[in-house]
Amino acid sequence: MNLSVQAEKVLPASRKASKEVRRQQLIEATIETLARKGYAQLTLTDVAVTAGVSHGLVNFHFQSKEKLFAETLLHLAAEYQANWQAYLATAGTAPALQLDALLRADLDPKVCAPVKVICWAAFWGESQSRPIYQQEYGANDEAYSAMLAEICERLTAAGGYALDGHMASRVFRAIGDGVWQDIAFSARPYSLDEARKTMYAGAAALFPKHFTATGLR
Repeated sequence: MNLSVQAEKVLPASRKASKEVRRQQLIEATIETLARKGYAQLTLTDVAVTAGVSHGLVNFHFQSKEKLFAETLLHLAAEYQANWQAYLATAGTAPALQLDALLRADLDPKVCAPVKVICWAAFWGESQSRPIYQQEYGANDEAYSAMLAEICERLTAAGGYALDGHMASRVFRAIGDGVWQDIAFSARPYSLDEARKTMYAGAAALFPKHFTATGLR
């Protein structure tokens, strides 16, 4: 019997995964491992152990820890962008509805699960010393910031608020970042429901004609 054919027959399905599926598996393993071990301590071998594959396979797909981290950041950034764009696409054209969509998108478990927020924090901590991270993520971050600012400016005008819409958007960014950090790092992390109340408290303070402490008016 042809031994190569026999070996192929007994290989588990995961060993025969396509290149794209395997890379995705390794990125997900990196997210899990990074959240557990931190940036400085993580090695390609750690990722391999988490994924249940060999060190050589991780090295084959990504060549270096730096490249693996860059690809993982790109994955997180693309996932975050696709999430808020999907929420926005169903919100209609009214600025209050669009702002509400962005607030809800930020607390979708798909993007704000603690393990992912911890990974974001690790990348934020490295961004100043590693320009590649700013380069890879910067465009997505700018797109979100510009959209949020544009929505806040339109809502400010529509409601006749004595408020700078661009500065209001910065407040929402600060609240969102703070809520994410509380979810991931608080000794007693609060629920997503409490996180939503926190976000809407900010919205009610800035745009009281359109929001209450529990949501849209």
